[in-house]
Amino acid sequence: MSAMSWWMWLLVLLLGWAVLLLVHYLGGELIKRVVPQGHFLRFFTQRIRVPSRVFFLAFFLRFCIPLAPLAGPWQSYLAMGDMMVLIICTIWMLMAAVEALFQVVVARYPLNVADNLRSRRIHTQARVLARSAHFLLLLLGLGFVLMILPGARQLGTSLLASAGVAGLVAGLAAKPVLGNLIAGLQIAFTQPIRIDDVVIVEGEWGRVEAITGTYVVVRVWDERRLIVPLQWFVENVFQNWTYQSASLLGTVFLWVDYRVDLKGLNEAFKAVCESTELWDRRVQVLQVTDTNEWGMQLRFLVSSTDSGRLFDLRCLLRERLVAYLGQHQPDAFVRVRILEAQ
Repeated sequence: MSAMSWWMWLLVLLLGWAVLLLVHYLGGELIKRVVPQGHFLRFFTQRIRVPSRVFFLAFFLRFCIPLAPLAGPWQSYLAMGDMMVLIICTIWMLMAAVEALFQVVVARYPLNVADNLRSRRIHTQARVLARSAHFLLLLLGLGFVLMILPGARQLGTSLLASAGVAGLVAGLAAKPVLGNLIAGLQIAFTQPIRIDDVVIVEGEWGRVEAITGTYVVVRVWDERRLIVPLQWFVENVFQNWTYQSASLLGTVFLWVDYRVDLKGLNEAFKAVCESTELWDRRVQVLQVTDTNEWGMQLRFLVSSTDSGRLFDLRCLLRERLVAYLGQHQPDAFVRVRILEAQ
């Protein structure tokens, strides 16, 4: 195939690029009009505008390189760079496809529903698998790019030949990355934690806000964030308050005098529970759990639909029960009695 003159080659290249860009634009507009919102193709096209445009331009350049008025080595260099661009754009679009699939899945299972256990399970699996797929695609793209470079294979061979210490160092360096990757897959399938789970980590109460490929973000009640490696959740003991259900039991303890009217206090306890939507009407029990020389300890056991509402219910019970005792049974508060010697 004979080479063209510079101006002819540039004219063909620019005309071809103009046609491809026009087709790319019209195709995007057609998908906008035909494909409904929430469809996989809609999410996918929104994320590949730039890589797909560059891919088309590089793909057409691939056919024009043999016609370029360049010496043999320069044509090889241009072809090598063009192939690297094609590989990078392909990996970029594959990652966009994974992310679009994730968006479709999470859109079908919203978290803002009353019983979102299944949704949290699906969100967690989809997010961890998407992160793992991104990591593998990046490794795959890097491998293909290195295969194109002339000295990459020789470099790889020399590194393999000098295994010994270099292999040991590489293994140690890769251990945290591989460990977190494997831990992420374990979490995705066994699911000790899920998105929006309520957990206790290192004594801190919070919700699982995000699960990435290497760490978990836990949003603490005071808006702080705990960044915890994925491996930590596999290797350590922690509390998950929403593993099976968001419903929980909570307690309120009060120390009272022996002269307290337990029947009246229990009726006040029931009245407070029935007057608020924070109580889910499952458990409501009053028990004497301890006694000493000063008085007795009462435990008010209640239930609620989730940890946040349970905390508010416990605070409300303390407030209302103390107010009831102060108004109707002031002698029920614990007091120290001093008896004068006869």
